[in-house]
Amino acid sequence: MIKFLQINTIFKICLCFSVTTFALFSCKHKKKILKTENLPISSSDSTNNKCRLDFKSSKTLTKHVKENELQYNWLFLKANVNTLFEGEEKSFDAKVKLKKDSIMLITIELLTIDFAKVLITKDSIKMVDYYHKQYFKGDFNFINNLLNADLDFNVIQSVIIGNSAEFSEDDEKLKPVTDRANCHYILSTERKRRLHRIEKGEIELKKALQIITLNPDNYKIIKNEFIEPSANRSFIASYSDFKIKDSVYAPYTVDIDIKAEKNMNIKIEYVRIEKNKPQKINFNIPKSYEPIKIQQKQN
Repeated sequence: MIKFLQINTIFKICLCFSVTTFALFSCKHKKKILKTENLPISSSDSTNNKCRLDFKSSKTLTKHVKENELQYNWLFLKANVNTLFEGEEKSFDAKVKLKKDSIMLITIELLTIDFAKVLITKDSIKMVDYYHKQYFKGDFNFINNLLNADLDFNVIQSVIIGNSAEFSEDDEKLKPVTDRANCHYILSTERKRRLHRIEKGEIELKKALQIITLNPDNYKIIKNEFIEPSANRSFIASYSDFKIKDSVYAPYTVDIDIKAEKNMNIKIEYVRIEKNKPQKINFNIPKSYEPIKIQQKQN
């Protein structure tokens, strides 16, 4: 399997896993995160399957989302990853060591061998490919230009675990929707009536649309969508298999569907999640390795 993985493919896979290719979110949140983790309660009537949701404002929903995010100082994640990119299916194991708001180390393993590592900080992204003996050094300006994106460290650390990455908290922009048909709360940049007409295909979407779907039992994000019709691209992250394991309540399956110039699907299945255990960050680029040459887009 290893011999068929060319450096361009490995770089794209590593980059896509580490930054989920391009989370297209642009509005920064500034509110303080509250340190609580509520477990599920029931919001539906089990006897007649009726959805019992009261209307909640965008401010209230945003507050609940923040209150119920996964709180941590350190995270260790071990995952099985499957990707479909340019018609090729790839499977590999990955380990993530993350210090919140500081540094992230992603190790890509093939056949239990460290094949590549990606080191991400607030200012830089570095990758070393041990099999091809090559490396990459860049920053978010380079990556954002390369992917035509608006990435930062916060986006990356939030999307991989299902926390609230980059959504607007401006009540004038973010609209609450009570989706009683599916028994979900939704935060959207479109008003309810227009959103329903877009979903039904009755009107054409002309401006960027973001939709965050929430589980009403615990206000966990179960889907985060961003659609940008002007660039003909979209990003959809779906979170499922929520469970308590090792005192951590989190989604153990993340399905990311990306449509752009080239489409990609990434499915992450976590087999282990540990929090608040300090991790050793080991990253070294041997002097004999050659730099990966990437053609930068021309403005």
